[in-house]
Amino acid sequence: MHITIIGAGEVGRTIAATLADLHEVVVIDCDEQVAEELTYAHDVLAIHGDGRDIEILREAKINRADLVIACTDDDDVNTVICATVTMITNAFTVARVRHRTLFETWNNHPGAFGVDFMICTDSLTSEAVFRISGLPAAQEVDTFANGLVRMATFETDPESPFVNQTVREIDLDKSVTVAAIFRDDELVLPTGETVIQSTDRIVVIGSASGVTNVANRISVSSRSPTDEVVIAGASEIGLQIARLFEEHGYHPRVIEQDPDRARNAAEALSRTTVLEGDPADIGFLERERIEDADLVITALPDDERNLLVSLVARQLGVSETVAIVENIEYTELFETVGANVTVNPREETAEEIIRFTRLVPTEKIVLLDHDSAEVIEIVVTEESILAGREIRDSTASLPDGVIIGAIARTGELVTPRGTTVIRPEDHVILFVDTDALDEITKVI
Repeated sequence: MHITIIGAGEVGRTIAATLADLHEVVVIDCDEQVAEELTYAHDVLAIHGDGRDIEILREAKINRADLVIACTDDDDVNTVICATVTMITNAFTVARVRHRTLFETWNNHPGAFGVDFMICTDSLTSEAVFRISGLPAAQEVDTFANGLVRMATFETDPESPFVNQTVREIDLDKSVTVAAIFRDDELVLPTGETVIQSTDRIVVIGSASGVTNVANRISVSSRSPTDEVVIAGASEIGLQIARLFEEHGYHPRVIEQDPDRARNAAEALSRTTVLEGDPADIGFLERERIEDADLVITALPDDERNLLVSLVARQLGVSETVAIVENIEYTELFETVGANVTVNPREETAEEIIRFTRLVPTEKIVLLDHDSAEVIEIVVTEESILAGREIRDSTASLPDGVIIGAIARTGELVTPRGTTVIRPEDHVILFVDTDALDEITKVI
């Protein structure tokens, strides 16, 4: 596939790095130094220029493109690029936007602006935050097969009852598969005899109730279910998160220091209490009894303030904090000293865009551990190597680094076992080591 990416920020670079080994990738960026760095870092053709300029697009051989991804940091620029591309090629266009209003316009009128598919970063991020909030101890949560299958990543506490036990001994719900373990910088594909160690990050896939049971058991510091939610910052993403909690019956509190933004938030959110104040002011937070919150979400405009508020909330006794982190390089720092969980909007966006590039049609893709592994959902065709065979036979033909985590069949969950026969039209959720991705796409 010939893919043109316009915009080499974190989203564009992540997509380019993920796709470079499997596709012919061209990247366009206005920053000459960024373009030059990409040329040396990845097997891509990087072009310095403005993606709205038809001559630059022609230099990038846009007529050969199968897919064009506009992912600059400017929503209007991305829509203009897609409109321009639509005039001169038949390529499928994807635009990344941040603001909800533009996305809603496109969603109500598909194909508007010359955009075949539009991705709203703020919507994806707010949904990720909400999924995490409902599962104690989880660092990442996603659903597949229309919510029938849940995937979650947990880190084991040193005092966790799982530590020093084998996967078989921890006696998980029968609907749950331990798909992988991230141990330091190593990816472990576990067997029943694999021993769980302290600070392992465990990936489980299965029914919603089964994964919830894992959450309740895995960590001695697991919090109680979320009831009282506080959101620091009435930014666009903060408002999106508050709306989503409202839609699910919550009455969150939003703290915003800017009077105008606080007023606008109060007018926009009917079931939310908006407090005007500094979310990093310990005195203010004590007066508002922030320590009663089950969950504090930091959605301020800059990462440094989000880290500060997370630290203050933890100091006051809040057990669970989720931080929006724009700079992916800060993620490890946040999780080490401040936040229990981090959500990076650019990673959420990259996952959704990468789905369109797979040689095998995928229903959903989740990148794990900064793209060292993926969880993907596919619909099995009659031609697939998986169809009509017992799993123990078909997996012998699969490359190392692939685990079948769950199967959804006509609205019901099927727990994969060696004798399970996969049928055409089954939705199969696979855990795939990135090193095996190229080979697995060829055989399934």
